[in-house]
Amino acid sequence: MSIDLHCHVLAGIDDGPDSLEGSVALARAAVAAGTTIVVATPHVSSRYQNDPSTIAARVDELNRRLIAEGVPLQVLCGAEIALARLAHIEPDGLSGLTLGAGRSLLVEAPFAPSVNGLDSLISDLQRQGYRVVLAHPERCGAFHRDRRALESLVHGGALTSITAGSLVGRFGARVRRFALGLVRDQLVHNVASDAHDSTLRPPGIAAELRQAGIASLGAWLTLEVPRALLEDSELTPRPSGDA
Repeated sequence: MSIDLHCHVLAGIDDGPDSLEGSVALARAAVAAGTTIVVATPHVSSRYQNDPSTIAARVDELNRRLIAEGVPLQVLCGAEIALARLAHIEPDGLSGLTLGAGRSLLVEAPFAPSVNGLDSLISDLQRQGYRVVLAHPERCGAFHRDRRALESLVHGGALTSITAGSLVGRFGARVRRFALGLVRDQLVHNVASDAHDSTLRPPGIAAELRQAGIASLGAWLTLEVPRALLEDSELTPRPSGDA
Protein backbone atom coordinates (compact mmCIF):
# COMPACT_ATOMS: atom_id res chain seq x y z
CA MET A 1 0.00 0.00 0.00
CA SER A 2 1.24 3.49 -0.75
CA ILE A 3 0.49 7.19 -0.40
CA ASP A 4 0.82 9.16 -3.64
CA LEU A 5 1.99 12.70 -2.83
CA HIS A 6 1.88 14.04 -6.39
CA CYS A 7 -1.13 13.33 -8.58
CA HIS A 8 -3.17 15.46 -10.99
CA VAL A 9 -6.42 13.71 -10.21
CA LEU A 10 -8.82 16.67 -10.14
CA ALA A 11 -10.92 17.34 -13.20
CA GLY A 12 -10.93 20.45 -15.32
CA ILE A 13 -8.49 22.68 -13.44
CA ASP A 14 -5.13 21.84 -15.02
CA ASP A 15 -3.69 19.31 -17.47
CA GLY A 16 -5.15 16.34 -15.62
CA PRO A 17 -8.53 14.70 -16.40
CA ASP A 18 -11.06 16.87 -18.19
CA SER A 19 -14.07 15.27 -16.52
CA LEU A 20 -15.13 13.78 -13.20
CA GLU A 21 -15.42 10.42 -14.93
CA GLY A 22 -11.75 10.72 -15.90
CA SER A 23 -10.88 11.46 -12.27
CA VAL A 24 -12.74 8.34 -11.14
CA ALA A 25 -10.95 6.25 -13.77
CA LEU A 26 -7.60 7.57 -12.52
CA ALA A 27 -8.65 6.80 -8.94
CA ARG A 28 -9.60 3.23 -9.86
CA ALA A 29 -6.22 2.77 -11.54
CA ALA A 30 -4.49 4.10 -8.42
CA VAL A 31 -6.31 1.60 -6.22
CA ALA A 32 -5.41 -1.21 -8.63
CA ALA A 33 -1.77 -0.13 -8.34
CA GLY A 34 -1.86 -0.38 -4.54
CA THR A 35 -2.45 3.25 -3.55
CA THR A 36 -4.76 4.06 -0.65
CA ILE A 37 -4.30 7.84 -0.33
CA VAL A 38 -3.73 10.36 -3.10
CA VAL A 39 -2.82 13.99 -2.56
CA ALA A 40 -4.42 16.05 -5.32
CA THR A 41 -1.71 18.40 -6.57
CA PRO A 42 -3.08 20.55 -9.39
CA HIS A 43 -0.70 23.07 -10.91
CA VAL A 44 -0.67 26.52 -9.35
CA SER A 45 1.03 28.61 -11.99
CA SER A 46 0.54 31.58 -14.29
CA ARG A 47 -1.42 29.30 -16.63
CA TYR A 48 -3.41 27.48 -13.94
CA GLN A 49 -4.18 30.03 -11.24
CA ASN A 50 -5.82 27.62 -8.84
CA ASP A 51 -6.53 28.65 -5.26
CA PRO A 52 -7.17 26.72 -2.03
CA SER A 53 -10.94 27.10 -2.11
CA THR A 54 -11.22 25.80 -5.67
CA ILE A 55 -8.97 22.84 -4.91
CA ALA A 56 -10.85 22.00 -1.70
CA ALA A 57 -14.21 22.09 -3.48
CA ARG A 58 -12.99 19.74 -6.22
CA VAL A 59 -11.47 17.37 -3.65
CA ASP A 60 -14.76 17.24 -1.73
CA GLU A 61 -16.67 16.58 -4.94
CA LEU A 62 -14.33 13.77 -5.97
CA ASN A 63 -14.33 12.12 -2.54
CA ARG A 64 -18.13 12.10 -2.52
CA ARG A 65 -18.16 10.49 -5.97
CA LEU A 66 -15.60 7.87 -4.95
CA ILE A 67 -17.63 6.95 -1.88
CA ALA A 68 -20.79 6.69 -3.99
CA GLU A 69 -19.05 4.37 -6.46
CA GLY A 70 -17.31 2.30 -3.80
CA VAL A 71 -13.76 3.25 -4.81
CA PRO A 72 -11.57 2.78 -1.71
CA LEU A 73 -9.33 5.81 -2.20
CA GLN A 74 -9.00 8.91 -0.03
CA VAL A 75 -8.11 12.16 -1.77
CA LEU A 76 -6.44 14.99 0.14
CA CYS A 77 -5.80 18.60 -0.80
CA GLY A 78 -2.47 19.81 -2.09
CA ALA A 79 -0.87 21.65 -4.99
CA GLU A 80 2.16 21.72 -7.25
CA ILE A 81 3.38 25.30 -7.08
CA ALA A 82 5.43 26.86 -9.87
CA LEU A 83 8.44 28.91 -8.79
CA ALA A 84 7.30 31.94 -10.74
CA ARG A 85 3.96 31.86 -8.94
CA LEU A 86 5.34 31.71 -5.40
CA ALA A 87 6.05 35.43 -5.17
CA HIS A 88 2.44 36.26 -6.07
CA ILE A 89 0.74 34.09 -3.44
CA GLU A 90 -0.26 35.78 -0.20
CA PRO A 91 0.79 34.05 3.05
CA ASP A 92 -2.79 32.98 3.82
CA GLY A 93 -3.13 31.49 0.36
CA LEU A 94 0.18 29.68 0.63
CA SER A 95 -0.84 27.97 3.86
CA GLY A 96 -3.88 26.56 2.04
CA LEU A 97 -1.74 24.88 -0.60
CA THR A 98 0.17 22.49 1.64
CA LEU A 99 0.12 18.72 1.27
CA GLY A 100 -2.82 17.53 3.34
CA ALA A 101 -3.10 19.47 6.57
CA GLY A 102 0.65 19.59 7.15
CA ARG A 103 3.31 22.24 6.56
CA SER A 104 4.90 20.77 3.44
CA LEU A 105 4.76 22.50 0.07
CA LEU A 106 5.29 20.72 -3.23
CA VAL A 107 7.33 23.11 -5.36
CA GLU A 108 7.77 22.36 -9.04
CA ALA A 109 11.37 22.00 -10.16
CA PRO A 110 11.37 23.86 -13.48
CA PHE A 111 12.42 22.23 -16.73
CA ALA A 112 14.61 25.20 -17.71
CA PRO A 113 18.35 24.72 -18.24
CA SER A 114 19.09 27.34 -15.61
CA VAL A 115 17.27 28.51 -12.49
CA ASN A 116 17.99 31.74 -10.65
CA GLY A 117 17.10 32.33 -7.02
CA LEU A 118 15.79 28.86 -6.24
CA ASP A 119 17.93 28.54 -3.12
CA SER A 120 16.74 31.87 -1.71
CA LEU A 121 13.09 31.05 -2.45
CA ILE A 122 13.39 27.75 -0.64
CA SER A 123 15.22 29.34 2.28
CA ASP A 124 12.44 31.92 2.59
CA LEU A 125 9.77 29.22 2.68
CA GLN A 126 11.75 27.33 5.31
CA ARG A 127 12.02 30.47 7.44
CA GLN A 128 8.22 30.67 7.28
CA GLY A 129 8.06 27.19 8.76
CA TYR A 130 7.37 25.17 5.62
CA ARG A 131 9.00 21.94 4.59
CA VAL A 132 9.82 22.18 0.89
CA VAL A 133 9.42 19.15 -1.36
CA LEU A 134 10.88 19.52 -4.85
CA ALA A 135 8.77 17.82 -7.52
CA HIS A 136 10.54 15.81 -10.25
CA PRO A 137 14.05 17.30 -9.82
CA GLU A 138 15.35 14.48 -12.02
CA ARG A 139 13.71 16.21 -14.99
CA CYS A 140 15.15 19.64 -14.24
CA GLY A 141 17.73 20.70 -16.83
CA ALA A 142 19.49 23.00 -14.38
CA PHE A 143 20.16 20.10 -12.02
CA HIS A 144 21.46 17.97 -14.88
CA ARG A 145 23.96 20.73 -15.63
CA ASP A 146 24.88 21.26 -11.97
CA ARG A 147 23.89 18.43 -9.66
CA ARG A 148 25.73 20.12 -6.83
CA ALA A 149 22.99 22.76 -6.75
CA LEU A 150 20.43 20.06 -5.96
CA GLU A 151 22.75 18.46 -3.42
CA SER A 152 23.12 21.82 -1.69
CA LEU A 153 19.35 22.25 -1.46
CA VAL A 154 18.91 18.76 0.01
CA HIS A 155 21.70 19.32 2.52
CA GLY A 156 19.90 22.55 3.45
CA GLY A 157 16.74 20.64 4.33
CA ALA A 158 14.80 20.44 1.06
CA LEU A 159 13.25 17.08 0.22
CA THR A 160 12.84 15.55 -3.21
CA SER A 161 9.97 13.67 -4.83
CA ILE A 162 10.84 11.96 -8.09
CA THR A 163 8.37 10.56 -10.58
CA ALA A 164 8.04 6.77 -10.67
CA GLY A 165 8.06 6.73 -14.47
CA SER A 166 11.48 8.39 -14.49
CA LEU A 167 12.97 5.29 -12.89
CA VAL A 168 11.98 3.10 -15.83
CA GLY A 169 12.77 5.37 -18.75
CA ARG A 170 9.41 6.98 -19.50
CA PHE A 171 11.10 10.37 -19.78
CA GLY A 172 14.18 9.11 -21.56
CA ALA A 173 17.40 7.31 -20.74
CA ARG A 174 19.18 10.40 -19.45
CA VAL A 175 16.45 11.15 -16.91
CA ARG A 176 16.41 7.49 -15.87
CA ARG A 177 20.16 7.46 -15.20
CA PHE A 178 19.96 10.73 -13.30
CA ALA A 179 17.02 9.53 -11.18
CA LEU A 180 18.70 6.24 -10.30
CA GLY A 181 21.87 8.13 -9.39
CA LEU A 182 19.91 10.36 -7.03
CA VAL A 183 18.39 7.30 -5.35
CA ARG A 184 21.80 5.65 -5.08
CA ASP A 185 23.30 8.76 -3.47
CA GLN A 186 20.43 9.12 -0.97
CA LEU A 187 19.12 12.34 -2.48
CA VAL A 188 15.56 11.04 -2.93
CA HIS A 189 12.93 11.03 -0.19
CA ASN A 190 9.78 10.12 -2.07
CA VAL A 191 8.59 8.49 -5.27
CA ALA A 192 5.17 9.61 -6.54
CA SER A 193 3.18 8.95 -9.68
CA ASP A 194 2.68 12.50 -11.04
CA ALA A 195 -0.24 10.85 -12.80
CA HIS A 196 -2.41 12.88 -15.17
CA ASP A 197 -4.83 10.19 -16.37
CA SER A 198 -5.51 6.46 -16.15
CA THR A 199 -3.65 5.40 -19.30
CA LEU A 200 -1.02 7.72 -20.83
CA ARG A 201 0.28 9.05 -17.49
CA PRO A 202 -1.06 6.38 -15.09
CA PRO A 203 -0.76 6.33 -11.29
CA GLY A 204 1.68 3.46 -10.90
CA ILE A 205 4.46 3.49 -8.30
CA ALA A 206 5.13 0.03 -6.85
CA ALA A 207 5.61 -1.68 -10.22
CA GLU A 208 8.14 0.94 -11.27
CA LEU A 209 10.09 0.52 -8.03
CA ARG A 210 10.26 -3.22 -8.63
CA GLN A 211 11.34 -2.76 -12.24
CA ALA A 212 14.06 -0.33 -11.15
CA GLY A 213 15.34 -2.79 -8.56
CA ILE A 214 14.66 -0.64 -5.50
CA ALA A 215 11.54 -2.30 -4.12
CA SER A 216 13.21 -2.71 -0.73
CA LEU A 217 13.01 1.07 -0.32
CA GLY A 218 9.36 1.17 -1.31
CA ALA A 219 7.78 1.34 2.14
CA TRP A 220 10.02 4.23 3.14
CA LEU A 221 9.67 6.16 -0.11
CA THR A 222 5.93 5.70 -0.58
CA LEU A 223 4.48 5.24 2.89
CA GLU A 224 6.75 6.30 5.77
CA VAL A 225 8.00 9.57 4.31
CA PRO A 226 4.60 10.63 2.90
CA ARG A 227 2.93 9.89 6.22
CA ALA A 228 5.54 11.99 8.05
CA LEU A 229 4.98 14.89 5.66
CA LEU A 230 1.22 14.74 6.01
CA GLU A 231 1.43 14.47 9.81
CA ASP A 232 4.28 16.99 10.28
CA SER A 233 6.38 14.40 12.06
CA GLU A 234 10.07 13.58 11.79
CA LEU A 235 11.21 11.46 8.90
CA THR A 236 12.37 7.98 9.84
CA PRO A 237 15.91 7.12 8.68
CA ARG A 238 16.19 5.66 5.22
CA PRO A 239 16.71 1.89 5.42
CA SER A 240 19.57 0.15 3.73
CA GLY A 241 18.30 -1.04 0.38
CA ASP A 242 19.09 -2.22 -3.11
CA ALA A 243 20.18 1.16 -4.40
